[in-house]
Amino acid sequence: MKRSTRTLLALTAAAAFGGFAATALRETFDQPAQAAPAPAAPATAPAVAALPTAVDGKALPSLAPMLKRVLPAVVSVYSQQTVRVASPLGPLADDPFFRRFFGIPDMPRERVERALGSGVIIDAQRGYVLTNHHVVENADGVSVTLADGRTVEAEFIGSDPDTDVALIRIPAGGLTAIPLANSDNLQVGDFVVAVGNPYGLGQTVTSGIVSAVGRSGIPVAGFQNFIQTDASINPGNSGGALVNLQGELVGINTASFNPRGSMAGNIGLGFAIPINLARDVEQQLLATGEVRRGSLGVETQDVDARLAKGLGLETPRGALVTRVWPGSAAAAAGLQPGDVVLGANGQRVDNASALHNFEGLQPVGSRVALDVRRDGKPLRLSATLKESVRQLDGGSLDPRLQGASLRELDENTRQRLRSNRIAGAVQIDKVASGSRAAKNGLRAGDLIVAASSGEFSDLASFRASFDSKPQQLVLQVLRGGRLWTAPMQ
Repeated sequence: MKRSTRTLLALTAAAAFGGFAATALRETFDQPAQAAPAPAAPATAPAVAALPTAVDGKALPSLAPMLKRVLPAVVSVYSQQTVRVASPLGPLADDPFFRRFFGIPDMPRERVERALGSGVIIDAQRGYVLTNHHVVENADGVSVTLADGRTVEAEFIGSDPDTDVALIRIPAGGLTAIPLANSDNLQVGDFVVAVGNPYGLGQTVTSGIVSAVGRSGIPVAGFQNFIQTDASINPGNSGGALVNLQGELVGINTASFNPRGSMAGNIGLGFAIPINLARDVEQQLLATGEVRRGSLGVETQDVDARLAKGLGLETPRGALVTRVWPGSAAAAAGLQPGDVVLGANGQRVDNASALHNFEGLQPVGSRVALDVRRDGKPLRLSATLKESVRQLDGGSLDPRLQGASLRELDENTRQRLRSNRIAGAVQIDKVASGSRAAKNGLRAGDLIVAASSGEFSDLASFRASFDSKPQQLVLQVLRGGRLWTAPMQ
């Protein structure tokens, strides 16, 4: 065979193999990631080149010394919740005569649901552990497994669903706490290491860089100021540690994003709560048992292209103030309807949601510098945030609501409603038996989404809408996914 012919055949074979390899790779990446046990080692391992221990006579850097200090402070968190199972027979299943007549045996009416996550010891003396709210939410019991193998029952101290931070305490000695960094100093490009308990496998370490800071607008609910990282974060990593190369805690791993769902695996989009924010929540939980948030006391809307032109803005961005509540922080600062908020404490404000998210991350009493555009001219205002209203007695607003206890929505519920084009709501927390509210048909858990008293978006604006008492009070209520109209008598 001529040399040219042999060359042609070789190239043809190489091309065919290359196409096969490319197809195989494409099919591999198109499949969702699966959690699976590691395959058994092959009988004959292929020969591979080992990484060198030194280059130019210098030892390669290693994370091992730092991790020896960090790993004892990261724990695995296991929670369980007893859930009542509805019978397909409905209420008849609770009737002993019905079961005996038809020979229906007693069946378990409850099941135990278990969740797993991670946590970080931040105070060795008092046994305080930070984790995520969603790891311990509604749990009947929480246990913690330490790095040395000990398992202890944990005491729930408190949590904040709006930032997804929870604090628990473990009664154990010989604990190791992790030192805390100043997460405000974190920069894009900094190397970070994530430690946690993915899929219940136990302590696992992944590394990457900080991809972004101050990230919000992620399709996970709550107030957001996330650190974004490409260090692998998978189910079970929630509540674990994100540390810098000095072994200092910079964040609490919270979520990963995958369009196919979190169980489809990590694609390099992981998010962590900055430790400065988590520490502020922890201190408030220890001091008062709850988190008190500051509020400007305004209602705003997005600025579209039409509004931007009318307001003299070069680009359609910012939060347009539509109402300022009397006695609010915004009123004291001189903010007016028609003002456009473009920045807060140096942070860019692109829309109404961005301003709302900023407010939700500020404690009561915070000083806020607002960059405002009024009548096309720049203006700087300073506001001291006041506490946002969390609960109200319905009877204090209107006698027809007597007996109903009203509370502010948590941010998770608020975002779900917005995705269904419901601008705002107020939740009925409790209804006293025999009260006027009960006779009017209101129940605990109902969401008031509209009222004849006026427009509102939250509990503060709902209260303000009753400054002039309506002659007829009609509520639109969302219950069990269905809307109904409730005339109040």
